[in-house]
Amino acid sequence: MAVEENRQTDEGARTIRLGISTCLLGENVRYDGGHKLDRFLVNTMGRFVEWVPVCPEVEIGLSVPREAMRLVGDPENPRLVTNKTAQDYTERMQTWARERVEQLAKLNLHGFVLKKDSPSSGLERVKVYDANGVPRRAGRGIFAREALNRFPLLPLEEEGRLHDMHLRENFIDRVVAHYRWTRLLEKNPTPGGLVEFHTAYKMTLMAHSPSHYQEMGRLVAQAGSLPWEELTETYSRSLMEGLQVMTTPGKHANVLQHLMGFLKESLTGEDKAELLGYIEDYRKELAPLIVPLTLLKHHLSRHPVPDWAHQQVYLHPYPKELLLRNHV
Repeated sequence: MAVEENRQTDEGARTIRLGISTCLLGENVRYDGGHKLDRFLVNTMGRFVEWVPVCPEVEIGLSVPREAMRLVGDPENPRLVTNKTAQDYTERMQTWARERVEQLAKLNLHGFVLKKDSPSSGLERVKVYDANGVPRRAGRGIFAREALNRFPLLPLEEEGRLHDMHLRENFIDRVVAHYRWTRLLEKNPTPGGLVEFHTAYKMTLMAHSPSHYQEMGRLVAQAGSLPWEELTETYSRSLMEGLQVMTTPGKHANVLQHLMGFLKESLTGEDKAELLGYIEDYRKELAPLIVPLTLLKHHLSRHPVPDWAHQQVYLHPYPKELLLRNHV
């Protein structure tokens, strides 16, 4: 079931709100009368987000169970037809999808988890059948296509890809950033607010894309001179594009060493060697990120460092219960 709508974050703010294919919540809405419950999404991630369920087939009025459907024809503009009777639901689905994404736009979503391989919701590599009934994995679900067009910067992902821990962490990084960014635009839409936001995201951006970090820094330097709308539109695009770049052990290690630089006058030689050793173990993929990061946070809490270092989202990006930094 979806998380109750009045759930709030520990900051007293509106919770992170994500769209989701209804079947992933365990609801029996699939063509065969079943579901595709994803226990991580419901039992773990569901503790921290509000789910907004969407089932395209049911919402256009089809029954449960129902005849299975598939995409046919041109992968760039496929038709949605039933497998056996060849009933065409393309226009009906497209009309509904355009209306539905406008409804969802009013809910200020921070991301969306879609059902992989679905002819309505699959985000990529959905089977499209040619005139001879031969499938190619070259399509996108009709609803997913409308959602991507309407929300080009919104973090979208398929549940199947979220079984990969690296992709899961990347998606949640983007979701949390989207949430924090929209909160800024609601609560403190000022050049000062932008500078504060960018300062807090410095290390996170460096771990994803140093080039985007540098580009966004130059943009923030113009915060007082560029028109606010132009500034925030360009910044938000760079933010989401930069965070979509995957992190690597090497980039993370560089960030850890950068933060360690604030402790160079405080740590003993033994402490430095220990911390550098754990960072190197992580770089070589012999230990999870949580190991050097925990030791680094311990030292940062015990010694005087600039305030902005403590404000880094990188140090506390999301609830520890998600275990996103515990894998090698």
